[in-house]
Amino acid sequence: MNDKLTDNFGRVIKSLRISITKKCDLKCIFCHQEGEKHAPEKEMSVENIVRIVTAATEFGVDKVKFSGGEPLMREDFEEIIAQLPALRNISATTNGVMLSERASSLADSGLDRVNVSLPSTNKEHYGAITGSPDMLPKVIAGIDAAIDAGLTPVKLNMVLLKGINHSEIDDAINFIRRYDGSVILQLIELMNFREISQFMVDIESVERMLESRATSVNEREMHRRKKYFIDGVEVELVRPIDNSRFCANCNRLRVTSSGKLKPCLMRNDNLIEIKDGASHEEIKDILRDAALRREPYYKG
Repeated sequence: MNDKLTDNFGRVIKSLRISITKKCDLKCIFCHQEGEKHAPEKEMSVENIVRIVTAATEFGVDKVKFSGGEPLMREDFEEIIAQLPALRNISATTNGVMLSERASSLADSGLDRVNVSLPSTNKEHYGAITGSPDMLPKVIAGIDAAIDAGLTPVKLNMVLLKGINHSEIDDAINFIRRYDGSVILQLIELMNFREISQFMVDIESVERMLESRATSVNEREMHRRKKYFIDGVEVELVRPIDNSRFCANCNRLRVTSSGKLKPCLMRNDNLIEIKDGASHEEIKDILRDAALRREPYYKG
């Protein structure tokens, strides 16, 4: 290992978040599309994804999270995972619709863990949020399949939406209790990318509620997120909005579905393209450049 990818604020990049498609089979009202404004004409090839990850590992990057759109829309997702170099952790975030059919093959390919979006266990509310009420049973079946395949701990992403699911936190806690520790609940503050501020929840009141009910509270190094242990269930509160601590502790570099390095989710004015066929050394130089372009969006 030659050196580390360190930005001008002393933050060391330890992980990549790679969007491998803009396609999705749901239409969630909260989707921020990984900060990408336009769908690419062509998605990254398997080879280019592997080259980017391989180059990053030479700087000490040892974690990769795949996202979309919906990453399971790519039929070659297992091939991508299988060709990656050795990493400490490979995970994916998914809406879970196709997970029951793919969990076993994804695990066999080398995937370690999944995040599953589950904004509600109420069919009517799930449909209002995703546009597809009939998909809820498939998502729950996908969670079960992920646990059976060892893709644990499964993290359930619940974006909180005022007037729709904000009163369902207890329902979510009760739902995951059945999995006996294999599932963690992530309550996520809405990111207002699509001018939907009417759904913003008072996240301070949510935090106070969790603190009042928790038997113990821990804090993750990543973004200083708090983890609450309530009634035998682990609940994590994700607060990326206007949060200087989130930005100050960010150790992730994003890659768009079109093959551009994205130093910050909130910005689109400092992207760097990695063209198909770029050499190993060229990719390493681009990674260094991207690291130097990083700065906290919220500086506190």
